[in-house]
Amino acid sequence: MANFGIRFFLCNIFICIIIGFLIIVKRVFKNYLTSRMQFNLWFLLLGILAVPFVPFRPASFTQIFTLLGIWKNAVSSSKGTITEGVLNPNTSGAVNQMNDFALSVSRETPSIIGLILCGIWLVGILAMILLVIKSVSRLNAMKKSALPLQNKTVRILYHNCLREMKIKRNIPVYSTAFLKSPVIVGLFNPRIYLPIHLISDFNAADMRYMLLHELQHYRHKDALAGFFMNFFGILYWCNPCVRYALKEMRSDREVACDTSVLELLDESDYEDYGNTLINFAEKVSLTPFPFAAGISGSMKQMQQRIANISSYKKPSVFRKLKGLTAFVAIGVVLFGFAPMLSTYAAEQSRYQWNIPSDKVSTIDLSAYFNGYEGSFVLYDLNGDTWNVYDIEQATLRTAPNSTYKIYDALFGLEEGVIAPDDSFMAWDGTNHPFEAWNGNQDLFSAMQSSVNWYFEEIDKQIGGAAIQDYIRKIGYGNEIVNANLSSYWMQGTLKISPVEQVELLTSLHNNRFDFAPENINAVKNSICLFSSEDKNFYGKTGTGRVDGQDVNGWFVGLLETTDNTYFFATNIQAAENATGSKASEISLTILSNMGIWKQ
Repeated sequence: MANFGIRFFLCNIFICIIIGFLIIVKRVFKNYLTSRMQFNLWFLLLGILAVPFVPFRPASFTQIFTLLGIWKNAVSSSKGTITEGVLNPNTSGAVNQMNDFALSVSRETPSIIGLILCGIWLVGILAMILLVIKSVSRLNAMKKSALPLQNKTVRILYHNCLREMKIKRNIPVYSTAFLKSPVIVGLFNPRIYLPIHLISDFNAADMRYMLLHELQHYRHKDALAGFFMNFFGILYWCNPCVRYALKEMRSDREVACDTSVLELLDESDYEDYGNTLINFAEKVSLTPFPFAAGISGSMKQMQQRIANISSYKKPSVFRKLKGLTAFVAIGVVLFGFAPMLSTYAAEQSRYQWNIPSDKVSTIDLSAYFNGYEGSFVLYDLNGDTWNVYDIEQATLRTAPNSTYKIYDALFGLEEGVIAPDDSFMAWDGTNHPFEAWNGNQDLFSAMQSSVNWYFEEIDKQIGGAAIQDYIRKIGYGNEIVNANLSSYWMQGTLKISPVEQVELLTSLHNNRFDFAPENINAVKNSICLFSSEDKNFYGKTGTGRVDGQDVNGWFVGLLETTDNTYFFATNIQAAENATGSKASEISLTILSNMGIWKQ
């Protein structure tokens, strides 16, 4: 919740900028957009306002283009499996074990500022809900006191309006003394409420215009729009820009409704319709209920609506086409902002795995995980099938720890920080806690001993922005990299699930991201644990150590045989002794008992 408070605060700043952009765009394209289209633009904003609360992260343009590229590569045979030779092979028949070195990090404490912001926001929401409940109770009191419309002349006029608008549903009409202007209320069971004073001072033309206006609200489902406006008004009670935008949206809703009425009328009736608003400007008032739509509005809104009526001309087909084009363009631009507004999705701890159920088999491997929470995921490339132990844990995201170094090395190779034939880095003399780290390194030795400073130097030379771009390109877990380039993968912000680990290894093996084949081979060589004429075994361990205790163990990899390739990921978690070495022991035992690997 603390992180959400901070992120939601930052999102509100971006939302203010987006609202400013939208208002400017509306004015620039005013002559192209019809009144209805201008109102519909606000629904794009409502979509933007929903982003911080949706349980997934919207795709960015970069990711969309990347996915298109993946599809292109998938149907092309030119980017096949990387099959070049393996360096440093072990042919003894036993799997080499990587040194499972890990540094301890401190457990993060919640941000006090974030908790305070979240607390204030929740208190404000509670206050807004109480105000809505009060308004709803007033609405219910009005409903109870209202009587079915008795005036025969008004009923006849109303049914004529229904026929004129070709509405088959007979929406009930009531009269009440608690209103000054007509309203339509109800999302599923709409009802129209007419003030008694309008019925007493009956004028056929004025009453017809008002009834047509309320029925236009029904036709365009404005009650639903009102619900969302009030809903987001509650969530964003603290953002004055959002409150202003929702106020403008309500005003544009009435203008759009006026325009819809004008489309039914002859041009000779436009002036009379405008006069109806003028004549009743002093009588009508703002709708006192949160989920009602009516002809009322503030004096400023009335002036705007009358000005719109006086200048109204039925739009040509060409203008509608231009307006639609402008609407789509604006929508595309606003969609581009969506990933920046992810808060809940940024914190999301579970991978939304969309895969046909007939491709997944659940297996009981609990006997192998004695004392640990964890999961095992195996993908059979030829069969295109999955075997999963504990799918809940298999889709749960956690820190990748040193397994991330597979991709960090690949990024360094792609950026030219290191090269397949020249990956040497000189030790700067700093004393590290593991003797294997205190010396010069190349990619193979750094990967085998999980040398943090080697990969930190790669990150330093690549830069945070480029790292973030690469992570988004391959869709690595939750894709969150913080400013601290020495710890984001060590029980930090970056998190990934076992299923995603396997999917990424498959994509790496098939070169779906269009990296240089020699760079992929260099990475595979660095994690090669066993190689023979008919079998290659690759793997990388990872251990998450928090406050001196090993709490998160990984072993991920792939096994190439002459006729198939298998990809796997094992993750274990516990209060202590959850290491990458233990995860590798569990993995090898499972693979051996499944007949995939013989130890």
